[in-house]
Amino acid sequence: MRAGIPSQKKKSFAVKAPLRMYLRKFTRETSLPVKYSDLMRFDNTASLIDVNGEDTLWETVYYSESDTRELHAALTEIYALMKTDGNIEVLEHLSVARIDWCSFGNTHPFRIRIINRYNDNYDHFYVKKADASRIYGLELEHILSPERITYLVDQETLIEEHIAGIPGDRFVAQNLTVPKFDQTRITKEFVKFNERCFVRLLGDMRSYNYVVDVTPDIEGNQYRIRAIDFDQQSYEGRKSFYLPQYFRENNPIIKMGMSLMDPDTVNQYQLEERTLIANRAKGESSRLDMLLSIMSKDKISSPEKVEKLKNELSTHHQTKAFDSCNNMGDIVQTNIDLITQKGFTQSMGT
Repeated sequence: MRAGIPSQKKKSFAVKAPLRMYLRKFTRETSLPVKYSDLMRFDNTASLIDVNGEDTLWETVYYSESDTRELHAALTEIYALMKTDGNIEVLEHLSVARIDWCSFGNTHPFRIRIINRYNDNYDHFYVKKADASRIYGLELEHILSPERITYLVDQETLIEEHIAGIPGDRFVAQNLTVPKFDQTRITKEFVKFNERCFVRLLGDMRSYNYVVDVTPDIEGNQYRIRAIDFDQQSYEGRKSFYLPQYFRENNPIIKMGMSLMDPDTVNQYQLEERTLIANRAKGESSRLDMLLSIMSKDKISSPEKVEKLKNELSTHHQTKAFDSCNNMGDIVQTNIDLITQKGFTQSMGT
């Protein structure tokens, strides 16, 4: 079975009052010195070409002299808010090296390149249109994954940190010819990543929507796969859309895993990850319960997709637990509760 592509371009969903209350409680919402709409005032663009001469599909944008001064000052202030809780002392040696814009995708993001003038070290962050389903995705990642996520919201503007790593499509194409020990670690991590996505219903994890963080270890490397695109948080109606194993872009890792792991080993890794997710959920139970309660009263998909996903998950899990779900928030809550139960079993191939 193939996960395919989204059935249609995903709609954007407004951030409503209950979610904003949650964001304020957990210091995600703050007043920002620049909005997404301000960055749209650019005068010219130029295609951004990578070191291999390939078009990156990003465009470097240019502003008038007065707008450039104003925007650069505001963007370095935002970076300080994210990295040093607003400590303005760091602003003296930070500057904006480049602003890039991507006209593709749902959020049409701006990527801000910040450079440290003392040592020429650089970092990035993103300015996007705020979308409720994406924010739910970011929060679920923060609570249930091994990593913490930094982002800020102000009205219709969303600021996201850059998640470092080797882009998944490049990793799959160039980094799989490693010793067998490392190949085993890569496939183990993919099983765990596959499980994390399915438990919290994060969709569209084909290779260019995640990165691979590689850490040298005593023997070989450690690998961590991290989602970088949260637009498809519980939006689509097809179960397979939430299982990265079904995207053909991930086939090289799947085939490698099939040669290295038997079903019992796969089940062991799935159980390990579900146990970790259950422990994280327990440790952040108040926050997770509040988020899912708000999500269960919000609309972040269509009734048709909700009904389809309910039916497919009911068949997949052989349960009637999803029958009473009325929206995607209910489905996510039910799926998390079900899969993190002790004794739950699931095959990699289902």
